[in-house]
Amino acid sequence: MFVLTEEKREGNDNRSLGKARNNKNDEFYTRLEDIEDELIHYKHHFKDKVVYCNCDDPRISNFYQYFSNNFEQLGLRKLITTCYVNQNVDLFNQDNFERAIKLEYTGEVDDNGVPVPDDVEYLKGDGDFRSAECIELLKEADIVVTNPPFSLFREHITQLMNYNKMFLVLGNLNAVTYKEIFPLIQNNEIWLGNKSGDMAFRVPDYYQEKSTRFWVDETGQKWRSLGNVTWYTNLDHNKRHEELMLTKTYNAKEYPNYDNYDGIEVSKVADIPKDFDGVMGVPITFMDKYNPEQFEIVGADNHSKDNKGNNWTGQVGGEFVYKRVLIRNKKVEK
Repeated sequence: MFVLTEEKREGNDNRSLGKARNNKNDEFYTRLEDIEDELIHYKHHFKDKVVYCNCDDPRISNFYQYFSNNFEQLGLRKLITTCYVNQNVDLFNQDNFERAIKLEYTGEVDDNGVPVPDDVEYLKGDGDFRSAECIELLKEADIVVTNPPFSLFREHITQLMNYNKMFLVLGNLNAVTYKEIFPLIQNNEIWLGNKSGDMAFRVPDYYQEKSTRFWVDETGQKWRSLGNVTWYTNLDHNKRHEELMLTKTYNAKEYPNYDNYDGIEVSKVADIPKDFDGVMGVPITFMDKYNPEQFEIVGADNHSKDNKGNNWTGQVGGEFVYKRVLIRNKKVEK
C-alpha cells in the first residue's frame, strides 16, 4: 500500500480530459490472468527495460500488479505508471478533488515481499497520455504495456509509433481496418499478439448495464465481456511464425469472385484454399493466424492498393460482405 500526501494543485488545465473520461462506458479493467497469459510469450523482451503503463492507476491496475510482482523475474530496470484523473475520488482524496498520479518502481520490497514504490506523486495535469508530462515519461520508456481507452486507440498507437516505442496493448479487433492502423499491419510494423477473441473486463459501478455480455458477480463487481478483443504489438513472438495448415482446394463454385474486385471471397479462415495463387478476401479474424512468411497482405476494404480512392468494399452477387482483409498465399501448393 502506498499513500499520497495532499499538496496544492498546480497547472491543471481545464481542457477536455479526452473521450475516454467523458465516455464512461469506455473504461475497462483488464484481468490479471489475461495479462499473465499474454505476457508469458514476451518475457525475453523485458530484460533491462523501462516499462511504462500510461493508462493505469496503480491502485487498481493489474498491469501494475503484474510488473511489480514480476519485476525481478523479468529483469526490469524501472516500472512507471500514470493514469487519467482519478474516477474513484474516495479511494484516497479527502476533499473530493480528482487527481492524476505517477508511480515509479525499481524493485524494492518490504519484509513481506510487497513492492515498495520509489516515488508516488500527483501529476500537475490530468494524466492524459497525450499531455506534455506524460510524453516526457514516454520518452524515457522502452516498452509500453497497457489497455488504452478504445475510443483513443488510434491516437495511442500513432503516438507510440511516432516516438518509436515497443508496445503491447489491447484493442478492438476491428481496429485492424482503421486507416491509421492497417498500413502498419500491412507493412509488418505492428501485428497481433497471442490472444484474440472473447475477454472479460471489470467495469466501474456507474457503467450502464447491457442486455448481453454483462453481469454482476457475488461481490457486486460489474463485468462486461467483449468478443472481439485482441493484443496489438511490435514485439516478436512465436505464434506469429506458425504456419496456418490449409486443407481446402479451390473450385469456382465454392469460392465466388467479387463483383467489384479481381479476387475471390473466402467466408471462413478455415476454408482458405491451399492451391489458389490469386487475391482472396478473408474475415479480419484471419489476422490472428497471419504469418508474414506464408501470406502477403494486399489490402482491406478501402485500403486495397489496387483500388485507391474507390472506398472498396467486397460485393458478391450484389450483396456486400463484412469487412475483409485481402491476402495472397506466398506458398501455394501445386
